[in-house]
Amino acid sequence: MSKFLARLLLITPSIFGILLGGIAAHGSDIVNEISSENELIQQLEQYSHEGKGNSLEQVTNVNQLRDVSPTDWAFEALRNLVERYGCIVGYPSQVYLGNQALSRYEFAAGLNACLTQMERLIAASEAVSREDIETLQILMQEFEAELAALGARVDNLEGRVAFLEDHQFSTTTKLQGEVVFALSQEFNRGNEVVFQDRVRLSFVSSFTGKDSLYVRLDAGNAAFFDNLDQGAFTFSFDNENNVEIGWLAYYFPIGEKVQVYLPVAFPLWQDFVPTISPYLEGFTGATASLSSFGESSPIYKIGLAAGGGIGFNFDLIESITFSAGYFGGNSFNPTEGNGLFNGEYSALAQVAWFPNDKLQLAFTYVRGYFAAQDNAIFDLGVGTINARSPLDGAITTNSFGIQGAYQISSAIAINAFGMFTGADGTNNDDSADIWSYGVGIAFPDLGKEGNLGGIIIGAEPYVAGCSGSSCAVTGDDVALHVEGFYKYQLNDNISITPGIIWINAPFGDNDREAGIIGSIRTTFTF
Repeated sequence: MSKFLARLLLITPSIFGILLGGIAAHGSDIVNEISSENELIQQLEQYSHEGKGNSLEQVTNVNQLRDVSPTDWAFEALRNLVERYGCIVGYPSQVYLGNQALSRYEFAAGLNACLTQMERLIAASEAVSREDIETLQILMQEFEAELAALGARVDNLEGRVAFLEDHQFSTTTKLQGEVVFALSQEFNRGNEVVFQDRVRLSFVSSFTGKDSLYVRLDAGNAAFFDNLDQGAFTFSFDNENNVEIGWLAYYFPIGEKVQVYLPVAFPLWQDFVPTISPYLEGFTGATASLSSFGESSPIYKIGLAAGGGIGFNFDLIESITFSAGYFGGNSFNPTEGNGLFNGEYSALAQVAWFPNDKLQLAFTYVRGYFAAQDNAIFDLGVGTINARSPLDGAITTNSFGIQGAYQISSAIAINAFGMFTGADGTNNDDSADIWSYGVGIAFPDLGKEGNLGGIIIGAEPYVAGCSGSSCAVTGDDVALHVEGFYKYQLNDNISITPGIIWINAPFGDNDREAGIIGSIRTTFTF
């Protein structure tokens, strides 16, 4: 086989732990095909980038494999292969996936990798035991047909890859898309059944292999319901289906520990800050929670800008990430009272702690300034109308939040948060206290792989108390939000998510009839 094939075949690490232990006993009647040629094309593409920072790394010590322990039945065989013959390659995440099923073709691929390595050892006059050589001879006879077939498949795939490279859209840019169709109804407050859409097309470019430039186009007609101030969907966006820039930002690293986020239009804190809400956080997309409130703490919805700013993540140590950022509300506007530093702004600082694979914690602070003409604190439709604008005139805010998540098992995760915002008038002594808190339970892969169930219970931001003549209200009733949804993944590109949201105390008033919202969301991704 060619040198190229030998390199390709190194990428199936799940087979090596049992290469030298009795596999020859498998009957020749077990014939399984490789799952798809497309998978091999992706593997070929991985090796086409070798040397550019994305290639797989050779494992030189069995302890580098995070999911292999000395108590595993194949541990000694793995250690022998790694330390004696060096013919194991790990995935980039340093996992081995030893319980993954394999076909005869995959086994033959791994066999070929070890054969190639042994040839190198013999050529270098290094010792290879006769017992191992005899075992490999037996395996070569058993898998002779598969080894030959792999060569033919690779020859065919090389031609297909060459064709794709000649006809690809761009060498630096990929097109990603999300289309949402939603049938929704609000039952108690005089709204009609609606059938709405939102479309996002993103052009993602990379110039070094480690950076990313995002240019996103948005269009939609998903207006939210009348007579209701809470419970907005993640896809609630209405520009009458006109196409416009929805997001423009650039990510790039500085060294190994710093990742920089440089947005120019419509940034979100979720774009780079860890929100500590696994499974429910959808980054305003339509593949996780149904509502904007259900995604993550409202502290990440404070002071989202139309303009740009800057942010970064700094890995202090392996388990602690420090995040900080600054968004200028109208950073593109050169008139007085606007611009990057002389207008509305929000600034965030956060420390996130990941002590193990199950627990996550974060402590967050956000400082904001909001001008009199549009002094909404919270964006994306979260909070009562009073909490969004608690005081007349320009206001400053100081917000504090704590977020936590715990993975109970592979099938259940719990997320929780608490948040306080103190709002103060800039031209008077008026002030308001705003609270929000909640808990979410996620059920990943519920029913089948890719599905997601979720239950969210919490209080959307509400005014707990306000003093001064400019207060919108002296205090809200607790704005309870209860949500349940179930995303059914039809295939890799289409999901259907029915869900229901119950809103107590619309507009912060228990005397108003509760809002009940139902929706069936269909999401197409590509």
